[in-house]
Formats: sequence, C-alpha cells, structure tokens
Amino acid sequence: MAVEVQMPKLGLTMQEGTVAEWIVPDGTAVTAGTPIMVISTDKVDTEYEVGASGILRHVAGIGETLDCGVVVAWLVEEGEDPPIASAPVPAAPSEEPQAAMAAPARAAAAPSGNGSGGVAARGEGGRLLASPNARRVAAERGVDLTTLRGSGPGGRITSEDVEAAPAAAHAVSSAADGRFVPMVARKVAERLGVDLGAVSGSGPAGRVTRADVYAAASAGVMSARPADVVATGPRPGDRVPVRGMRGIIAERMHSSLRDMAQLTLSLDVEMDRVVELREQFKEIGADELGAVPGFTDFVIAASARALRDHPIVNATMVGDEIHVLADVNVGMAVALPEGLIVPVVHAADQLGLPDLAVETSRLASAAREGRLSIDEIEGGTFSVTALGMFGVDFFTPVINPPNAAILGVGRIRDDVRWDGETPVRAKVMTLSLTWDHRVFDGAPAAEFAATVASYLHAPLRLLA
Repeated sequence: MAVEVQMPKLGLTMQEGTVAEWIVPDGTAVTAGTPIMVISTDKVDTEYEVGASGILRHVAGIGETLDCGVVVAWLVEEGEDPPIASAPVPAAPSEEPQAAMAAPARAAAAPSGNGSGGVAARGEGGRLLASPNARRVAAERGVDLTTLRGSGPGGRITSEDVEAAPAAAHAVSSAADGRFVPMVARKVAERLGVDLGAVSGSGPAGRVTRADVYAAASAGVMSARPADVVATGPRPGDRVPVRGMRGIIAERMHSSLRDMAQLTLSLDVEMDRVVELREQFKEIGADELGAVPGFTDFVIAASARALRDHPIVNATMVGDEIHVLADVNVGMAVALPEGLIVPVVHAADQLGLPDLAVETSRLASAAREGRLSIDEIEGGTFSVTALGMFGVDFFTPVINPPNAAILGVGRIRDDVRWDGETPVRAKVMTLSLTWDHRVFDGAPAAEFAATVASYLHAPLRLLA
C-alpha cells in the first residue's frame, strides 16, 4: 500500500518548504530513517528522514515550494504505481493547452528555446509548471527547475528543457570514484572556490555534503585564489534576483520596519575590565575553557541578565496584547555569504560566561556549515548583532520579528575619560538599542541599556 511523504512542518512558524535537493534518486528502495531530501525553509536548510520503508517515487521537483502537509513523494511496494492523481502534479500535457487557454493569467508565457536562462512559469497558487517527466529528469540530474524557462504550452517545463539545461545547473560527480556531489554542496563549493575532487564525502556512498565542503575550505582545499572567488560575485550591470535567503531577509526586514514603531538609542560603555578579563581567559586557553569568550559573548551574557531584570524588554506583540515571555533566549546574528541567520542561545540567562561562549561558538560553526536545526533558530526573545569587527562604532539595527528589541554592538576603541581633572585613556564600546515603542517607552529602554552597561562595567558578575 502506498504511503504518503508530506512536506513536514519542522517548526511552529513554518508554513511551507522548498525541495532543495533529492538525496535519494527516484525509484530507489529506502528504509525508515533514511535521509531522502534537503528541505529549505524560511530559516534553514535541513535533511529530512523518511518515516517508513518502500520504493521512493518523487512527486515534487527540485526547487518547488509546497505548503506543509502537501505530498512530495510516495513510498510504494515493488510493482506498485504511486497514486499520481492525488499528488500535486500539473495537468497532463494533453490537457494543458485547454487549461492554459481557459486561464491565461495563471502562467507567464515563456519564449521557446533551450529551456535555460529564464524564470520558470508558475500556475495557480504559484505552482511550478513542469511535466511529471521533467520533474523526474530534474531530480535525477539535480537540476533546479526554478532556473529553467519552459518551451511547452504556457511556459511549461518539459523533459527536453531539463536535458538541454547547461551542465553547470546539474549536480555532478567531480571525483574519480564516481561519488555523487549534490547541487547544494556544489554551489557552496563554487562560491568558496573549493576543489571538489579533493573533498572527502561523509554521506552515504561517499556523498559530499555541505559540511564536507565547509571543512575543506577551512583546510585550504581550494581550486581558486580568494580574489578569483570574489570575482564570481555580482558585477556592475548585473541583475540579482531577490530570492532565497536574500528574499526572506528583504521581506522580514521590510515587514519589521512597516509593522513596528522602531526607535534607536546609543550608549557608550567603558570596557577596560572586560578587556582585562578576556586577556585572562586567553591565557587560560580554549583547551581548558572550551572556548575563549569574545566581546560579543560578554554583551550577550550582560543582555541576558538585563532581560531578567527588565522583563518588559523580553516581550512580543500578539494582536493587541503585549506578551511578556518567561524564557530568555538570545539570538545572535551570524553573517553568511548568502545572507544572515540568527541562531538562538536558549536559556542564556542561566549560562555562565564560559559555557555561553562554548554555545555561541558551536552555533556559529553550525550556521556557517549549514548544520543548524530548526530548534536552534527558533524561540528567540531578543537579538544581539555586531558590526564592530568591521570598524563600525554605531548603527541602527532592525528588530528581528517577533522580538521587541535588538542590541547592536560596535567596535572597542580608544577613548578618554576624566578622573577629576586628569584625562585617562579608556577602552569604549558603543551599544545601539532599537526597540518597538508600542511595547515599551524610551525610559524603560534607557534603563535596560544602562543595566547592560552595568554588567559590562563589572564583568565578574557574568561568570556564574
């Protein structure tokens, strides 16, 4: 009996997911617990393990976005056909011309050609227009259907379009032993300039994962100089589609500024004692501590304790109510080549500084290697973002919904404070707090920022 494989709901806020990669080819027998596909959500890419056994038959194509609960594949028995009629596949080719004539607004017609170099046409509800056979061929070759231009009726993608797609759009094997290199891993390798032929695959049958590529990049297994890699990015005159992570960031930040009453205040904090304490940590070393706390770790620890002292900052707007949250979960912004992601330090107020540093180091590494789970990026109640490493003193961070505030961290710079009539050299950092004025006012915001500063003035209080 055929078993549905649905687009899973991997988190409370997940509404839809995109099939980024089929790990297991169509028609392959799988057992329960086997990773069969990579799903891209609005926050993270993650492998999905099938919950039953059978022969996997794909329904959704690579690049297709579907609502949670929609069938993406079937598990069938030997000799059994999947119930295609109940799967979300467009009408058969013989029916499509009539459907296209009846509803021409459903899809944007695309000129005929070799099927590449355009934007795929979509039907009602944003459904990608591609024939079942085209989906099968795309899954086998690792072709991203969303990058193709269909030559069929109404811009429908055919198997011929997929076969004619440039070789660069395929997930290819770059190793002499025939190991499979998925499209996701290959794109990361292209961006970082990694020599895939020298990468050891840790996946099934030597499959190269994104984590393998990141590890190779860290080890210096490069096929191009850094300058060559940078040169492959956008150039003057290019038109870069706002989609994927960039599109999500654009939508979220625009929504944040549109829906909230955001204001920003800044506060200079003397960091001499933090600098001294960090030097002591460096002498002890990461081998004993697990990780040497960075300056942002001090700020996260101070913020977590200040949130405990000022609960109204640890809140969110739900309809016409302010919900003050019990858990203190601090998100830390991590910059990636393709955008920004915010892994969350859960129960940050309960962690001493050394333990918090170990956790932030782990989360940052997982973010850069594409290994974050849904749980590790959900549930944040407040965010901290730093630009000090780029020489920035002050900026106005944008709140990460549904939080009510975010704290920006500038660089530590040399400054002067006065001891009576005597100028004294001091280390100073500027903190930038953006808050939602609907939730709390300027005075509570200033009090919260002052409390963060007080913890940084006496950082020994952050150790336990």
